[in-house]
Amino acid sequence: MSSPSKKISVIGAGLAGSECALQLASMGYEVDLYEMRSVKQTPAHKTTDCAELVCSNSFGSLSDVSAPGQLKWEAEQLNSQILKAAKINAVPAGQALGIDREKFATLVTEMIENNPKINLRKEVVTSLEQVPRPTVVATGPLTDESFAESIQKHFANISGGDFLYFFDAIAPIIDADTINPEIAWKADRYGKGTDDYWNCPMDKEQYNAFIQAIKEARKIEPKDFETTNYFEGCMPIEAMIERGDQTLRFGPMKPVGLDNPRTGRWPWAVVQLRQDNKEATAYNIVGFQTRMAYGEQTRIFRMIPGLENAEFLKLGSIHRNMYINSPKLLNKDLSSKNDPYLFFAGQIAGVEGYFESTCMGLLVARFLDQKLNDKVFAPPPRLSALGSLLEAITDPFRIDNFQPTNINFGLLPPLVESIRDKKLKKEKQIGLAREALQSWINV
Repeated sequence: MSSPSKKISVIGAGLAGSECALQLASMGYEVDLYEMRSVKQTPAHKTTDCAELVCSNSFGSLSDVSAPGQLKWEAEQLNSQILKAAKINAVPAGQALGIDREKFATLVTEMIENNPKINLRKEVVTSLEQVPRPTVVATGPLTDESFAESIQKHFANISGGDFLYFFDAIAPIIDADTINPEIAWKADRYGKGTDDYWNCPMDKEQYNAFIQAIKEARKIEPKDFETTNYFEGCMPIEAMIERGDQTLRFGPMKPVGLDNPRTGRWPWAVVQLRQDNKEATAYNIVGFQTRMAYGEQTRIFRMIPGLENAEFLKLGSIHRNMYINSPKLLNKDLSSKNDPYLFFAGQIAGVEGYFESTCMGLLVARFLDQKLNDKVFAPPPRLSALGSLLEAITDPFRIDNFQPTNINFGLLPPLVESIRDKKLKKEKQIGLAREALQSWINV
């Protein structure tokens, strides 16, 4: 593989930008990786580390019969550096890839800083004109306002200057020593896994009181809140309750497969806690993203049986995320329709989820290498999870109602034959995806 001497700029050292920079460096390119958080923080980040995990600490399922699991398998075949760092810093999380977020970010930062091909530039990029091409924009959903305006200006002739937004929320984190083991118990749903989750049970009366308290709690609402969309996979519990009082019981508080050892039965509802660091000193409340005021969170979450004396290491919050209408503004290789050497990767390109963002950085590095070496554009096959995710954010039929998406079986092409058994159907789709990706890699 030839190694052009032209330096590549990557803006944003989150998951997508870090993966992209590490991949490009492994191909022999010199990379300027820009990260502003040593100079200017975002509303959600807390550190200056590369690849800081903001919302949850989970990369999702590792199961061989899940779409997220398949995406990780494919990324592993392509030598994803972020996935390697995540597995090194994994914490018990059943069938999911839970991560010690601090150790993970520290390791990724070291990988970046110790790579002789990568120059980590701790400065704010305020304009696209500030960096030479080729450039990868991986600034994420919390892009600096001045830089976002520059991107808007760049696409004004296509988009009319409009950008898309949704609101994202963060779940609270609890000191493990303050979980009451006399009430909560450790188990995984249906006994699958290694009993990694704390489970806090509620009876019907407790659940109803809890829901009512959330409904009456004071909320933090942005000025334009009424016109704002949430991403379904990170919806605040208050927004879920607006769909009906029982919504949480069929969502993050579903009790199915969790026998309370003290009763031998499923509770009316269950709140689950997932390990947040390797030392198991911190646990996050699964699916409990919230926009309640801090004081209300402390009061209401202590209504959960087993958390009556909980100490909160971090409370929930809400922030606005930005993404572009990729099917309208980008080519299939995720380059701008106005500039073939300006690429977009990660959440700003319309994927949702930590690992989905990582994978877009992984793909953009390969696409950029193809372009710089005058190779024919060769995206991952449509049958693969990577190819299906790429198609979802570049399909022109999605322009008018484009929404952020994470990987799911609905994105994969339907099978030619009809298979009624859901498990067999998924196994067939995964088999085809793996076969197609392996053939693509071997070409």
